[in-house]
Amino acid sequence: MVKSIGYLGPCGTFSHEAAELYAQGQSCTLMEFVSIQDVLYAVKDNVISEAIVPIENSLEGAVNVTLDVLAKEEGLYIKGELILPVSLNLVVRKGTLPGDITAIMSHPQPLGQAREYLNRCYPKADQIEENSTSKAAQRVSEGDGTYAAITSRTAAKINGLDVLAADIQDVANNHTRFVIISKEYSKRTGCDKTSIVFSTDNKPGSLYRVLDIFSLWDINMTRIESRPSKNALGQYIFFIDIDGHIEDQDVYDAMTMIKRKTSFYRFIGSYPMIKGKI
Repeated sequence: MVKSIGYLGPCGTFSHEAAELYAQGQSCTLMEFVSIQDVLYAVKDNVISEAIVPIENSLEGAVNVTLDVLAKEEGLYIKGELILPVSLNLVVRKGTLPGDITAIMSHPQPLGQAREYLNRCYPKADQIEENSTSKAAQRVSEGDGTYAAITSRTAAKINGLDVLAADIQDVANNHTRFVIISKEYSKRTGCDKTSIVFSTDNKPGSLYRVLDIFSLWDINMTRIESRPSKNALGQYIFFIDIDGHIEDQDVYDAMTMIKRKTSFYRFIGSYPMIKGKI
């Protein structure tokens, strides 16, 4: 059976670019969805084999909707990761001048990644959030010439738009980390990463006692992210990435101990680590 891979569409999004890069050399089909939630739930419901979704950006940090679904839904695992350099472009309909622009639309992450540029060059323009950068480009192509979008060159070309300004991200080193989501995690390779999510009792030292376990087992923690638990104000869940695979004895023993120290725990995957730095 041919593998199907879902991504946040429509064609031309950075997720689409990441999906095409991931699919190279594989016998698979690509399917677009209108939201990150829809992509992830399609894996859960066996509509597609895998999904590729953004999880963090080097400028704006975590993609919260991805974290929230992984924390909520059991049986979804990260089986791989991919890092994509991101070049943001301000695109308009042909003939639109900078002074014509009254609103700029994009996905919330690119709007944040170009915040300084927008405040400096278009302080009076409304900023409108869309489900994807490519959807924003579509809306501009259908508009009256007073809208602009922050998107990829691919989306600009697909929608017949002009690039008014290129590489508008506030920092040149702009990368997005994508993860491949499946119903099973990857086998041990010897150079792996493991991701978990958990919460602790709201008591002094609870989080410290969990984090100290990594030190006791000499495990390197590479990332920690907190999100509201959505159960009560002041309660949080924590996403952590560590070096190693769940099948490594030290990692397995540490996870066993963490389960005992937490009020909620979920393993969300072990997968090959991308070498190098962002």
